[in-house]
Amino acid sequence: MGNEGPFYSDERDEPPHIHVETSEGECKFWLKPFISLARNKGRTIFVELTDGRIIGFPAGRFKILKEATDKQLQKVKIRLNGYALRWEELDEDITVPGIVAGKFQLP
Repeated sequence: MGNEGPFYSDERDEPPHIHVETSEGECKFWLKPFISLARNKGRTIFVELTDGRIIGFPAGRFKILKEATDKQLQKVKIRLNGYALRWEELDEDITVPGIVAGKFQLP
């Protein structure tokens, strides 16, 4: 039995990762980085990633966040073990890959 190809896993209680199976067993590789801290200053959202980067972006770059009040923006939570930001009241989620890649909805 040789190495099997990796496959992506989206298990609810763990951060996104891939599984790799070999003849000796299976191991998981976590897809990094993750968010370790999230906050907002005014209408700018800041995230600190586990690799040390701090990224800030204006709330106005996302349709729902653009219309949110300052109080609503303050209610940001880190979800999926650091893989995403969540504003429950607004029903809005933003993922780490989207933030890092600068994939914003509005110019």
